[in-house]
Amino acid sequence: MPAETAAPSLSPYREIDRADWARLAAGMPQPLTETEVVQLRGLGDRLDLREVREVYLPLSRLLSLYANATKRLGADTSAFLGEADVTTPFVIGVAGSVAVGKSTIARLLRELMSRWGDTPRVELVTTDGFLYPNAELERRGLMDRKGFPESYDRRALIDFLHEVKSGAAEARAPFYSHMRYDIMPDAHVTVRRPDVVIVEGLNVLQPPPAPNDVAVSDLFDFSIYVDADAAHVEQWYVERFLALRKGAFSNPNSYFRVFADISDDEAVERALGYWRDINLPNLLENVLPTRHRATLVLQKASDHTVERVSLRKL
Repeated sequence: MPAETAAPSLSPYREIDRADWARLAAGMPQPLTETEVVQLRGLGDRLDLREVREVYLPLSRLLSLYANATKRLGADTSAFLGEADVTTPFVIGVAGSVAVGKSTIARLLRELMSRWGDTPRVELVTTDGFLYPNAELERRGLMDRKGFPESYDRRALIDFLHEVKSGAAEARAPFYSHMRYDIMPDAHVTVRRPDVVIVEGLNVLQPPPAPNDVAVSDLFDFSIYVDADAAHVEQWYVERFLALRKGAFSNPNSYFRVFADISDDEAVERALGYWRDINLPNLLENVLPTRHRATLVLQKASDHTVERVSLRKL
């Protein structure tokens, strides 16, 4: 009798390797210059024009297709109900670990999507602005858990996204200063009904804290999880800390000015301590478990390049 063949494993995702994904870019114009790419990438990221062309250009086009399909569905629904079109901004969530490169990806997607004629107005909001102010974190004993879910004003973030998805003429988000390491009380990010809003942050795919609560991701139309092996992220985190020590930390106004003059060995030891005591536990306990909630997962290799894309089936 012929040997039985194993049934293919079923998955809610399409698994697309780098080569197949890169082929999707054929014929697409490259809208960014090398200078623009350098300006967009974060410390430690090795983003270049090839990575933009082969990974993020096709992704930006896919997102624009989703945004426009959703807009058309909204218009058709309004017409069916005999109402004026009340289509609201298309909201994209970007999640992943500290130092995995999600901020660079969010900035890059904002630029790329805005170059497509059907999504010209794209805004970016980071959830850092929804951290509690340092004084409140101190009062709650949470300064050493900054970045964990309980360190965020979740209600304020939900209220902001409710305004965006309700079609409010204007929605305002708090502004966070990485230099000051705190919320700036007199500064805001204002969103005025753009085509797309990108929301980037560690915990944006967290389930609701209670069964009857709204999850932040309930207000997303599409979500992206940026994934990488934890050992690689640890290396990137240390490299970024060392780069910040020679740059932003040396600013007299920096919250981390105290680290500017320590030795390289001390800096590595301090960075590893922050990673292993705070950021790795947060990744394993709160961030990584939300990966399966994403619409699309970008799997990064050790050199920050994307080696695989997983796209949820419709």
